[in-house]
Amino acid sequence: MSDLAPWAAHPSRSRGRCHAEESGDRGPRDCFQRDRDRIIHSISFRRLRHKTQVFLAPDGDHFRVRLTHSLEVAQIGRTIARTLGLNEDLTEALCLAHDIGHPPFGHAGEDALQKATAGQGGFDHNGHTLRTLMRIERPYPRWPGLNLTWETLEGLAKHNGPVASPAWALAQADDEARLELTTHASLEAQVAALADDIAYDNHDIDDGLRAGLLTLEQIEAVPLVAEGRARLATRFADVPRDRLTGELIRSQIGAMVNDLIAESRRRIDEAGVESVEDVRRAGRPLIAFSPAMATAERDLKRFMYANLYHHPRQLEAAAAAHHVVAGLFAAYRADPALLPEEWRGRLPAEEPGVSRHIADFIAGMTDRYAVARYREAVGPIDLPEGF
Repeated sequence: MSDLAPWAAHPSRSRGRCHAEESGDRGPRDCFQRDRDRIIHSISFRRLRHKTQVFLAPDGDHFRVRLTHSLEVAQIGRTIARTLGLNEDLTEALCLAHDIGHPPFGHAGEDALQKATAGQGGFDHNGHTLRTLMRIERPYPRWPGLNLTWETLEGLAKHNGPVASPAWALAQADDEARLELTTHASLEAQVAALADDIAYDNHDIDDGLRAGLLTLEQIEAVPLVAEGRARLATRFADVPRDRLTGELIRSQIGAMVNDLIAESRRRIDEAGVESVEDVRRAGRPLIAFSPAMATAERDLKRFMYANLYHHPRQLEAAAAAHHVVAGLFAAYRADPALLPEEWRGRLPAEEPGVSRHIADFIAGMTDRYAVARYREAVGPIDLPEGF
């Protein structure tokens, strides 16, 4: 770890874990490496292979799901962290865990749970990530959760920036771990947040083209994509246009990563930080795109929302997904005896605990498990093509 920058998170200076652990002989790993490994071996991480990324319960083997997306985010995050002298293991742990709190069917499922629990504090996937890793996962005999380090919990809580008014789940995590929610997170957490943006900005284009919901002509109307396409046209003048999609995605990821690294170095130097605590007190993010790339990235996002995420076929599928999740919640709330025995046994006696417990159960479901439980608990349902 001697090559870590002074402002990187160093395992020897970790603030530790919520629960004291006995020392054991489990290999020569530092605390952040153990966090990463605990996440990889968790049940909630394995379930990501059957949770929506863009396409609901996709019937094509080549579409991304939450698991493959998380792996792609980790690859991008590791590259950036390594180049900037940051802690690669902590960055990887944050990238791998950042979507663990998503319920089935992605944002459609989250919206359904938020509405169903609005009177009991609501549902937020970021807060639920902390709740899952600190309370719901139970692989150890002496404490709930994975007992991750303070730095990993902090990064998951505020990788998108300081949190002034946390919802109940994140507030509970903060009560237990004192995550200093009003400050910025480590540079490793900031890298994880933008690695996520880089991954889905570009890979969702790939999936949208594969699904036939986007065309090359459409995406080339986006300035960032048009610039990349023009460069490729010069380099590969003899290659058919439809053979260059992969190269376009790769070159665009490269351009965004290189811009991020250059701008982040400039900001770190300008801020004069000398420690990870200086990073938290900096008052602004130090990992960022340049102003020009930030504008281009926002333009790309607007295009994707208008043409892919809000495509009529996607909206039809999202409506069906919302119906499944809302129907499950209503059925379990009306008759908690429908819950599996393990979940019935831990059902709180009153609200808001009852609704939050039911939401915990549903949020852990995969897409296909949710559909199966709906048919079992509610009844038949006709689903759009693609489920």
